[in-house]
Amino acid sequence: MFLDYVALGLLIFVALVLFYGIIVIHDIPYEIAKKRNHPHQDAIHVTGWISLFTLHTLWPFLWIWATLWRDDRGWGMNQIKQEQSDLHHDLTQLSQQVQDLTKQVADLEQTRHQASTAPAQKTSEGDA
Repeated sequence: MFLDYVALGLLIFVALVLFYGIIVIHDIPYEIAKKRNHPHQDAIHVTGWISLFTLHTLWPFLWIWATLWRDDRGWGMNQIKQEQSDLHHDLTQLSQQVQDLTKQVADLEQTRHQASTAPAQKTSEGDA
């Protein structure tokens, strides 16, 4: 009879540990979100509870969602924006250089054309 009570107590203990263990495991993404000051903490927490009823299919995505945000860099897209800004700046500089070089080439061609027509005019004036 005593062993029956021990077995029942052990069964209840294991059931409670499993029940609360699953809840704690499902709150890991929410805890990560809280620690990182995630802007969607509440949504992650609610989705964690919904994931309990969807056989844990959402839980890995919650983990990813919670770990994407960091306070120091946000979603991590700032570096891409900075690189795009740098590329745009470089492209603007290169475009300006091309325009300057095109103008210089046009000026040189005009100077060369004037220099080549000037001696021909002098010789025709000298013949007259």
